Parts: sequence; structure tokens; C-alpha cells
Amino acid sequence: MSGSILARRDRQSLGNGMELRLLSALETLQARREAAELAGEERERALCSNACLLARALEREEDKSPVFSSGREVLAALTVEEIAALAGRWARFHQENNPGLELSREELEDVKKN
Repeated sequence: MSGSILARRDRQSLGNGMELRLLSALETLQARREAAELAGEERERALCSNACLLARALEREEDKSPVFSSGREVLAALTVEEIAALAGRWARFHQENNPGLELSREELEDVKKN
């Protein structure tokens, strides 16, 4: 993704050489589709969704390369708690920096200028 038009920031450093980035709509759909394939049961879907999201959102700061190549790789490398913590951090980052449709016209113009 080249950068969001409305987002205040596109990336957040984790302080360990990795960063989280916002995802495009297409990347979000791809993550959902991959999660649907990975999840054997409905109760596995949330974990698989978070893993697939992280596979796309987690990158190395140095060269912007993905840390993981797939949601399956995330599931194999991280614990359930690590996946939940990172996905929660991404969700908060997304909410703080990706304004919703409730922006006023003036706020939208300010975001466009910046």
C-alpha cells in the first residue's frame, strides 16, 4: 500500500525493528479469505483472522519487508497471546489513525491538506 489518503499515520513502530502498517481494502479482503481457508471450525476464525492480518501488517522497519509470508506462518511462529496482543495493538492504531466517515467537511479538508 502506498499510503492512505485520510490516515494521519500509515505506520507505527513497535520499537524492536518491526512496525505495523495500515492495510488497503484489498489486503483486508485477502486476509479474510486466507483466514476462512485456514480456520477448520468457526471458533478458530478469530485467531486465524488476526494471524492473517498480522502477516500483512507486520513489517521490518529497515526495508519494509514482511516479517511473515502468510497467516499460517504467523500461527506457527507466535503464541495465541502474542497474536492477540499484536492484533489489538494494530486495531487501536487503525482506529486512532484512520478517520471514519464522521469527519466534518472542515476536518476532512484539514486531513487532505496534511
